[in-house]
Amino acid sequence: MVATSVLRRGWIPFEEEHMQGDPEILFWRRTDVTGLERLKLSISADAVVAESTVICVEDGGFRLDHKWRLTPDWRAQSLDVERWGPTGRIHLNLERTDGGWCVDGQRRTDLDGADEPDLSVTPFCNTFPIRRTPAGAGESRTLDTCFVDGAAMTVQRSRQRYDRLGPDRVRYVDLGVSAGFEADLEVDDRGLVLRYQHLFERVAPC
Repeated sequence: MVATSVLRRGWIPFEEEHMQGDPEILFWRRTDVTGLERLKLSISADAVVAESTVICVEDGGFRLDHKWRLTPDWRAQSLDVERWGPTGRIHLNLERTDGGWCVDGQRRTDLDGADEPDLSVTPFCNTFPIRRTPAGAGESRTLDTCFVDGAAMTVQRSRQRYDRLGPDRVRYVDLGVSAGFEADLEVDDRGLVLRYQHLFERVAPC
């Protein structure tokens, strides 16, 4: 989607103790269907990089690999996605440009001004807006996203809101593609999801 330390207007730089160290491995399981994600998170002074594999029985069964490159303050610069399913392999690339986004190398003006990508099959990308949601209970943040449908491998503009319920809890409210959907998320002190109501739960390796 626990520690409770947050900044007055931002996020405590917990990452500093991980910089230049070994990558961190995170696992999430799906709670609605059989599925598991393994994500390798690497944080340095120059960038945040995540590489992940999702295996799930949904939509006929699929494997989906996704790789993110973020700025040090956790703003997505690129997303690369490969999906293997019953109909074969599909690849998709999303890149931030000045004020907009390119999909597979083509400028998409309908995505101009969108804040972040939102990939449907992972809770990892919820972290980006959560980290920039004001810390006070009752505060909220609304943003437009580049919604990447992991099943259809398409990109469209969408809108969502995060309502701060407490230092380690937010409510996700979809205002776009899945308007009406809401879920409570529990997060750690970096804004990484621990539990995402209806969908995901972080698990520790044995």
